[in-house]
Amino acid sequence: MTTRVAIYYNNFLQQVTGSNKGIGFAIVKGLCEKFPGVVYLTARDEGRGKAAVAELNKLGFKPEFHQLDITDKESVVRLKNFIKEKHGGLDVLVNNAAIAFKASATEPTSVQAEVTLATNYFALVDFCNEMFPLLRPHARVVNLSSAAGHLLKIPGEEIRQKLLNPELSVDQLSELMQSYVIATKNGNQESLGWGSGSYVVSKVGVSKLSFIQQALFDKNGPEDVVVNAVHPGYVDTDMTSHKGPLTIEEGAAAAIYLSLLPPNIKEPRGAYVWHDKRVVDWTKPTPTAF
Repeated sequence: MTTRVAIYYNNFLQQVTGSNKGIGFAIVKGLCEKFPGVVYLTARDEGRGKAAVAELNKLGFKPEFHQLDITDKESVVRLKNFIKEKHGGLDVLVNNAAIAFKASATEPTSVQAEVTLATNYFALVDFCNEMFPLLRPHARVVNLSSAAGHLLKIPGEEIRQKLLNPELSVDQLSELMQSYVIATKNGNQESLGWGSGSYVVSKVGVSKLSFIQQALFDKNGPEDVVVNAVHPGYVDTDMTSHKGPLTIEEGAAAAIYLSLLPPNIKEPRGAYVWHDKRVVDWTKPTPTAF
């Protein structure tokens, strides 16, 4: 009998909570409770990842740990080969690469843009390219987006229309994301319609990427692979400087729900999902600010 496998990863860099606390900890805990198979917690920092596993062990859960830095090709390939050789495939993938500069950050906008997009968007694309061949029929992919990942966070109508193009490919989306990075180096990102937030651009990219990925799976299989983007909510974590009203369990709920969608579900599928599990129209105002 094939062992079902789920992977949750943190790839947190600076100024963001690690996998031993926060939403990531709650997602892994929830998967351990509900997923009928092996759950892997992966993290860039081995010490923090193993500390998270130890904390979960104290609660009676038994996730496995594997080191992963999605910005490091060798690290990604090691994980891919490990999962392929040990399990032969993958059933759930929860993608959460996140970096967010604080408002007080002193790095130039161009530096913030390059670092943020490299981690939150471009590394995610590369990681999915490596891991997606391992997905089994009925696999579930959850990409952690944000309220910042909504289309209306981009002020420029011309850019919005490019993002709404149903024929936009991953390569074309990546070119569009790179054009933002270039614009920040030229100092004209706001006049071009991008706005001023690199985190916003990166998470809009994650949302659109999710829609494209679903369309590709619908055309080429494997059977019934479902990809969704989720806004976990404004959660009380280090990343929000503990200003968020939601608990980590509330922030994890929608991601867990999407990870465990039953076979052949019609909706949500290639959707932008709010923290209360509602499917939200990416082109219309959000139900709440956060």
